[in-house]
Amino acid sequence: MSLLGIDTSTAASAACLLRGDGEVFEVAPEPAALAERPAHARELMPAVAAVMERAGVGYGDLEAIAVGVGPGTFTGLRIGVATARALASANGLELRPVSSLAALAAGIEGVRPLESTTLKGSDPLLPVIDAKRGEVFAALYAPGGELLRGPLAVRPERLVERIGAAAVTALAAGDGSLRFRGMLEAAGIRVVPADSRSHVVRALHVCRLGAEVPGVAPQAVLPDYLRAPDAKPQPQ
Repeated sequence: MSLLGIDTSTAASAACLLRGDGEVFEVAPEPAALAERPAHARELMPAVAAVMERAGVGYGDLEAIAVGVGPGTFTGLRIGVATARALASANGLELRPVSSLAALAAGIEGVRPLESTTLKGSDPLLPVIDAKRGEVFAALYAPGGELLRGPLAVRPERLVERIGAAAVTALAAGDGSLRFRGMLEAAGIRVVPADSRSHVVRALHVCRLGAEVPGVAPQAVLPDYLRAPDAKPQPQ
């Protein structure tokens, strides 16, 4: 059986089909997409259709749908999770919720040494997603995916204080690390080069992580906003 994965935790829409024979069919956005205006409502379903067509797979061939549940932007997560729930419900599939930070960390682990940025086998991984409001969502992972600290929403200048001394031995990536590169590097944190795909939450990693977690009913999956959304209901 095959697994469909999607993520909309950042401005970039990502989709991947991990076919039962191990073949991968992916729409992996370029890092430049992280700085563009989000267009998930326009881009996500065409990306899903593209990977399924290239793989020659229909919804009846899927085992489940894996979805990045955040943390991330409020609107992006809402669109991604709602889309995954609708597709799963319509096709009698379970969902497999995956941390978008964990998926981002998996991409950092796969980065190759570039110029002065090197990754030792024991160095922790620091995925950093832009949380807006001058904050980031971040967590510290060991190589192999073990969560060491977080996730948390924090101002970038306090990241080392909140994560701990291990943050300065970590390699960071994500749109939050790009936006606040100066602050992070001033604190001693290494950031992956700006043109690296490690800054993108790839749906390939959502699929691979989703393959390891149990499926749940679509209605049980909710976005992990990690903090209150920017928009608040107005008093009546």
